Amino acid sequence: MHFLGSCVERTMRSDRVAIIGGGIGGLAAAAALATHGLDVSLYEALPHLGGKIRRLPPQTTSDAQAATQLPEIDTGPTVFTMRWVFEELFAEAGTSLASHLDLTPLDVLARHGWRTSATLDLFADAARSEEAIGQFAGAAEARGFRRFCERAARVYGHLDETFMRQPEPRFDKLAFNLAFRPTALWDISPYTTLWSALGAFFSDPRLLQLFGRYATYCGSSPFSAPATLMLVAHVEQCGVWRIAGGMSALAHAVAALAREKGARIATSAPVAEILCDRDGVTGLKLASGEVVEADAVICNGDIAGLASGGLGTEAQRLVRPGARDERSLSALTWVLTARTGGFPLSRHNVFFSDDYRSEFDDIFGRRALPRAPTIYLCAETRDGHADDSMEADDRLLCLVNAPADGDRQTISDEDIAQCRKTVERRLEAQGLDLEVTSAWSLTGSPQIFDRMFPATGGALYGPATHGWSASFARAGSRTRLPGLYLAGGSVHPGPGVPMAALSGRMAAAQLMADLTLRKRFHPTATRGGTSTR
Repeated sequence: MHFLGSCVERTMRSDRVAIIGGGIGGLAAAAALATHGLDVSLYEALPHLGGKIRRLPPQTTSDAQAATQLPEIDTGPTVFTMRWVFEELFAEAGTSLASHLDLTPLDVLARHGWRTSATLDLFADAARSEEAIGQFAGAAEARGFRRFCERAARVYGHLDETFMRQPEPRFDKLAFNLAFRPTALWDISPYTTLWSALGAFFSDPRLLQLFGRYATYCGSSPFSAPATLMLVAHVEQCGVWRIAGGMSALAHAVAALAREKGARIATSAPVAEILCDRDGVTGLKLASGEVVEADAVICNGDIAGLASGGLGTEAQRLVRPGARDERSLSALTWVLTARTGGFPLSRHNVFFSDDYRSEFDDIFGRRALPRAPTIYLCAETRDGHADDSMEADDRLLCLVNAPADGDRQTISDEDIAQCRKTVERRLEAQGLDLEVTSAWSLTGSPQIFDRMFPATGGALYGPATHGWSASFARAGSRTRLPGLYLAGGSVHPGPGVPMAALSGRMAAAQLMADLTLRKRFHPTATRGGTSTR
């Protein structure tokens, strides 16, 4: 079947848009389109909205506890940055983000621990972070941090308008836009790994670990990811916020905005196929057999779902063959409640392994659980202040990285239990006392995530960002199939809640721009014998 390369040559019958997937990218697209008066329907396969954003209660450990309702805990993304993405979305709808969400800026961005009992906080105030690093590792490392922050800010400045907010990740356009900035390519260092680039700023191996961890925000290894990812440091310094009610409150707020503007949203409504004819998209077929007519479709599912043929053969051929083989990290996640002591928890806490390189060798090389994992612990009841204290039980999310092979091999219950014991021993060795008041409840694994997001193997960030060209290999908003657009963390501009939302907004903008062009070039007869809009 042949499709025309230009979307302008197809005439839409109406302004009906169907969206596949109720992750944050799909919800943002629905809100943006509904705000502009389009007829929007969104279909989510899972029983909840938000995609990887979700809340679950831990399991009970006794009959007495079973009689009480244990609190739900965020078991997906927990870090909220780049709030301007959502402020713009709500402002375009004539309202404000602050009127829908209770947001509190964090003082402590993250607390970091090592087996030596050394701890280091990064603060929203970069000057305080510099002072803390000086006390932690010496004046030379503090000066290196200052230079690192300056470089990260320049990288962000180079890429914000010229790359991240562009609907297509094209290197030729980026190179042209940066040609008039003499130091730009040197600053972004696309051909240098993040780990290598960090060596120009830090010599302390603990600081290399800390800032190398930014690669994992894209589900990648710092030893293979490009130095460009140092921009994450600047993003965090622009602000990290706590959302009352957790990240799920964000998904609910965007969904409520979309509904207020007229969008229809259905959960437990999986899509079986994207329908099309020789001119392009015609609608969707749901797993129930219902056919939904539409003039345009935004697919907010993982790109691997298209690559596997899960939404039809015509959509499958739009994805390059290797897209399923370059997977990002998966994870094991647990939620629990506990009384804590010893190590003073903040909201976001990272406990580093002794051998950082071996962790990624295990995951990306051996395709196995890391023998010495880095542990992320989110204490969502903490306010992120330097003097955080708790009298009640902490509500905790614990995460360790894992290979995204949930459709290729099974991590046994014994291996998962052993990994959890390793985590408990490591936390104890690093000074954290846990008196668990609920069960350690497994909420995520490569197999669990693969069932939730088919054909991904449990990859949580789409394709891995390894090598200089990885970011440019991601699919953009448009496809070669007229009327089909893409959004979500597996496509440009990349993974993470704000980036996925930005992709949804860009897909909506591209769709509306194409719709305007199609109407402009659709002739209408008028008295007087001329053709006009």
